[in-house]
Amino acid sequence: MYKKYHVKLSEAERGQIFAISNSVQTSKTVRNRCNILMMADENVGKPPSQEEISKRSGVCDVTVYQTVRDYHTKGLDYVLRGRIHEKPPKAPIVTGEAEARIIALACSAPPVGYSRWTIRLLTERVIELQIVETIGRETIRGTLKKRNLNLT
Repeated sequence: MYKKYHVKLSEAERGQIFAISNSVQTSKTVRNRCNILMMADENVGKPPSQEEISKRSGVCDVTVYQTVRDYHTKGLDYVLRGRIHEKPPKAPIVTGEAEARIIALACSAPPVGYSRWTIRLLTERVIELQIVETIGRETIRGTLKKRNLNLT
């Protein structure tokens, strides 16, 4: 089978991979990538096939292919670090100040004609008071639950 990408590690790279794979803080994914690169290295002899490497390391053969490809095209540092997302995850709707105002509202007296606050009433009132622009019932419920606040 024709191999499109080849792994030829220098001594410094082998030492770096060995140190990372033996570190206690290394994740299983990074450790698997280290093992794949060590087995695929052509400088220490004829490497096994990618199918054999996948069986020995307990990963899918596509993982072996992608690890070797990433090493060849993007370098060792890219392969051995965790993926960094371009954009951070979605920012929370309820911040500290908004959360405090929601809790204060839930602890206050219910509106006229009601015996207690409900989640739906709180949601409507929070939007009405412009504590936040839009908010769902589940967000209000989760906020109250996080503080162990019961509406009954």
